[in-house]
Amino acid sequence: MSTATSYFDLDTKLIDFTDKSGSTSWTIRNAVEGVQVFGGIGSGKTSGSGKMLALKYLENGFGGLVLTAKHDEKELWQQYCKAANRSNDLLIVEPNEKNYFNFLEYESQVVGDRSITENIVQVLKTVIRASEEKSKGKSDDPFWETALDMLIANTIDLCLLAYGKVSVELLYTIAQSVFSKEELQNLNKIKANPDRKKRAFELAFDTARDNIEKQVKAWEERQDQDWLNALDSMAYEQAVCDALPQARNFKFVDEFFIESFINISEKTRAIIDFSFIGFLNSLIKDPVFSLFCRHKSTFTPEQCLEGKIILICLPVKEYHKVGRDSQIMFKYIWQRAMERRKVKENGRPVFLWADEAQHFLHEYDAEYQATARSSRIATVYISQNLPNYYANMGGEKSEYKVKSFLGTLSTKIFHANADIETNKYASELIGEGYQREESEATTSVDGKMSVTQTVSSKLEKMVRPEEFGALKTGGPQNEFLVSGYIHIQGKQFPNKFNYRKIVINQNSNSQ
Repeated sequence: MSTATSYFDLDTKLIDFTDKSGSTSWTIRNAVEGVQVFGGIGSGKTSGSGKMLALKYLENGFGGLVLTAKHDEKELWQQYCKAANRSNDLLIVEPNEKNYFNFLEYESQVVGDRSITENIVQVLKTVIRASEEKSKGKSDDPFWETALDMLIANTIDLCLLAYGKVSVELLYTIAQSVFSKEELQNLNKIKANPDRKKRAFELAFDTARDNIEKQVKAWEERQDQDWLNALDSMAYEQAVCDALPQARNFKFVDEFFIESFINISEKTRAIIDFSFIGFLNSLIKDPVFSLFCRHKSTFTPEQCLEGKIILICLPVKEYHKVGRDSQIMFKYIWQRAMERRKVKENGRPVFLWADEAQHFLHEYDAEYQATARSSRIATVYISQNLPNYYANMGGEKSEYKVKSFLGTLSTKIFHANADIETNKYASELIGEGYQREESEATTSVDGKMSVTQTVSSKLEKMVRPEEFGALKTGGPQNEFLVSGYIHIQGKQFPNKFNYRKIVINQNSNSQ
């Protein structure tokens, strides 16, 4: 299939919303502005609007990434791809299969304007913080973020300086064996033991130092000796760092571990260590280790630009935190890859699909969604209600953060729901309008009766919150019809409003 920009015209019609008042097209342009679907359990959000959107995207050649919360989603997408004649494009990543993605290998190669260290730090800290937000809400104290960033960055740099590579095992063993303040003060006594083995941190540190000393010695041999002898210690150190970037990096690593990190209070350091080492611990265990760390990559996110649909089958309901964290990690890497692509050279739209989407949010989602249209990323997030998002983004304090994020998704579909807050949000989003109100008044004058009719306009909600609880939920009891309200930013339906009621046939996907 051609990947030319002209082929994938943003104004290509995907869905026609038609009723007695007229027809309105929903296009690729609308798709890449993002979709949020809300609906309670059994509302038909997945089998109704979800299925409709998935098939339309597949039929029109989209590539994509599918994240999974439930195990049956793999079978569901196999059915979708078969129906759309796209089965050969479906790439399933799951245990006991042979599709692997080595994220450290990938991030080390795709450097761009960042260093290898910056790339890897950004990925790891994004997943760690997403996990912190879900559990208790991310701390607003910048100290914790800075300290964690520095620990990750300096551990990565130490790996590179010592071994010229980065692996999850190296990061884990080094991070968990850094000397404590007390151990450092007694290091000479520790080293005096002839039977002891060097810990991973000490071995890496000594190896890195030896490598740098060899580079410095070779550099010195190339210099004018009189010039070298004339330098004081400070000028000499500056000259070495200017000439040898790795020597400069080692200086920072040395200062961090031996001076800064070592002097952090025991309790504070334990919290920072736990955040980093705890996450690495999940990466060194299967199935995540085999799928994302051990083997060479057999696929890359960029294959979605060729039409592949990557499905990460590590359902949160089965693999819990490790399933969630590994999918957020790949999602974040995928988002950055899609943003790097040159739309003029490859204009294929790609979709990011997450049912039970509250499990897969991270702190940069709003930022990426703001540019998703220009990157032709069609985000589809499906969730039961607003409180699900609140609970997974730090609790009550996240209300404005959640609503700000939802504001970046231009199309919203609301199905049957028993959640008061979500229904209120939907009603307020759709807004108010003046409704025609007729009234009669009977008066008596001199024994004669007269009736006066008056017509007035009254400002009322266009769709009251309680109406969402009475929407059709599909199945044989509703003749397989699922109803809901769709609201599209910037789109006017024939009724002159930017919302309308829709009915979806679960069997035929017609409105």
